[in-house]
Parts: sequence; C-alpha cells; structure tokens
Amino acid sequence: MDTLNIPYVVDTFFLLFASVLIILMVPGFAMLEAGLVRTKNVVAVLTGNVMLYAITSFIFLLWGFNVMFGGNGFFLSGVVADGYSLYAYFFFQMAFVSKTVSIMSGGVSERIRIVPFMIFAVLMSGFIYPIVGNTIWGGGFLKEVHDLAGSTVIHSVGGWALLAGILVLGARRGRYGKEGQVRAIPASNIPLVTLGGMLLWIGWFGFNGGSAFHIATKDAADLVGLIIVNTNTAGLAGAISAAFIVYFQYKKLDITMILNGALGGLVAITAGADVVGLWEPIIIGAIGGALVIFAIPVFDKLQIDDPVGALSVHLVNGIWGTLAVALFADFSLLTQLKGIILTGLFTFPLSYVLFVIIKKVVGLRSDEEHEYVGLDLEECGLEGYPEFVKSKV
Repeated sequence: MDTLNIPYVVDTFFLLFASVLIILMVPGFAMLEAGLVRTKNVVAVLTGNVMLYAITSFIFLLWGFNVMFGGNGFFLSGVVADGYSLYAYFFFQMAFVSKTVSIMSGGVSERIRIVPFMIFAVLMSGFIYPIVGNTIWGGGFLKEVHDLAGSTVIHSVGGWALLAGILVLGARRGRYGKEGQVRAIPASNIPLVTLGGMLLWIGWFGFNGGSAFHIATKDAADLVGLIIVNTNTAGLAGAISAAFIVYFQYKKLDITMILNGALGGLVAITAGADVVGLWEPIIIGAIGGALVIFAIPVFDKLQIDDPVGALSVHLVNGIWGTLAVALFADFSLLTQLKGIILTGLFTFPLSYVLFVIIKKVVGLRSDEEHEYVGLDLEECGLEGYPEFVKSKV
C-alpha cells in the first residue's frame, strides 16, 4: 500500500465504523419507544422506526445530501470530501438523518398513523433537515454557530418538528382529565426501555466521536478520545442528576427518568464535546439531566402529550447544549442564540403547516375506536403481545 494513502484509509474506516455505531441507535430508539408505549401499540412503533430509517436514508441518498452540502442534481453529484472517501462521508451523514425523525416518532406515538408520518419523514429528510444543516454545517449563513454533532441541527430540529406534530395531533385519548389532571399511562416493558436507552448511549460515541471526521494523526486521535470521554461523562452526570432529583422528590428511583436524564446529558454535550475540558461536561450533563426531570411535568401541565419525554430530552437540551458552548468555551453567545432562534423560527412554523396540510389531505390521526383497540391491528395487522390482556385505556 502507498503510505501516502494510509491516513485516507484510516479516516475512511473511522467514518464507516462511527456510522455503524450511529445506526445502532435505530434499534435503540425502537426499543426505547416500544418499551414506553402500551402493548397494543408496540408493533406500530417498531414498524414506524424501521420505515423511518429506510425512507429517510433513501431520500437523503437521492437528493437530501446534495441539498445539505451544496451538490447538484442527485446521488452525491457535486459534493467533494477532503481526506476520506466521499462514500464514507455520505454514509456517516446518512446515519444522522433518520435520527432527526426518530426523535419525533416516540413523541407522536399511540395516535399517529404510519403512512402520513412517513410523508412528513420525506419532507423532513429531503428539505427541512438538509436546509438547516446547510446553514450551519454546509457553509451557510450560520456557519459560525458551533454545533459539533447536532444539538441544534439534529436534536432541536427534531424537537421543534415534534412540538408542531403534537400540537396538530392532540393528546392521547384519556391522557388528561376534564379538569386538566394528568393520568399516568405506564410503560409496557421496562427491560426494553433500558436496552434502548443503553443502545442510544453507545451509539452516541459514534455520533459525537465521528463528527471529528479524522483520527489518523496524533492530534486528531487525541481529539476523538476527548470527545468520546466528554460524551460519556455528560451521560453519567445526567443519569446521576436525574436519579438524585427523582429520589428527592418521590423517594423512588425511576429507571425511565434516570435513562431520560442520561439522554438529556448526552444531547446537551453534543454541540460542544470537542471544545471543553474534562470537568465542564459534568456540569453540562448534570444540568441536562435536571432539565429533563423539570420539563416533563411542564409539558404535561400544558397538555402537550409526549409519551416518551422526547421534547424534554431533545428540544430542551438541544437548546441548552448549544448555549453551553458559549458559556463553557470561547464562542459568541449571540451567535449561538442566533442559531437556536433562527432554526426554531424556520422549523416549527414550517412543520406545523406541513402537518396541517397532511391532516387535511390524507388524515393524520387514527380514529377513536382504533386508538382504543390499539394501532397494531389497524396499521400493521398483527400484535406484539397477542397472548396478553389488552389495556383498558
């Protein structure tokens, strides 16, 4: 082998390996959401997650990647990669795109129909996400915003679109009483929730670490190591912070809240894992975990029904993580705020309008009878747990 090509080969392999870790988050989201919804909706959630990965990845291959990185036409035309294979670079970015919509799938679960949601997934992966990504990562007018792996580009975009979707859909039947009281709907499978949460945590090492893009020199390898350590530290701090708070509040250790606290910490460090030292992620992650615990009841009080806490994890901490870059590293707070605000002003209204149009044209929500029976039979024709007694709510 020509020794001049060794860095190219190493960096290409690094991107491919990181991509595989990110794609491991697909079953992570699927297991987390399947465990948090009721048994009568498990197959619909799993089907949605598989279809999201397939459709968003396909659309991104066709034209989304070109929109995001200044290409022309279709199939990677006009995009150039520097120091590694263009195909590996595309595969890495493709691994990202489905996560933006996967963030949404749990939050709209148990009442959204699969086909209309897939229509929105096409619009998200082909237009909304690539346009936002182009402004920050593709050299656009927000290129000064520091967002290593997407606290804003991925997590806030998915969160803003999810908020729009929930507002158009409405709450699940029976979730809120006439006086506004919140009715608990327990998770169906805690082992699946735990498996999904830990798969996401592992996938985050590729998510953030791979965003360094290079590992073939000593300095690049050190940076990747720092990013991965900081990513893990923030997740640890988020889990511990959430555990302390829920134990103080209820004298119980709720594993679902602890896992969401960890994920909140991971989202929060995603923007700045490459520009902070070893102690800053502890504070960033701990605040991220706390924000999740405090945000979930706020959304419930507003009757914004999010079955998996995705708004609290991804939207709230996407905003916090982007701000934290300016608070803990040498970046402009005004610039980071500009990225947050303009991304929200673009994503939320557009997503809301698109959901309304989809609702008017093809319908968006399952009818009341099918929601009562469960979406599994209506949408997929089979049940995840056919031998179990069905839920009465």
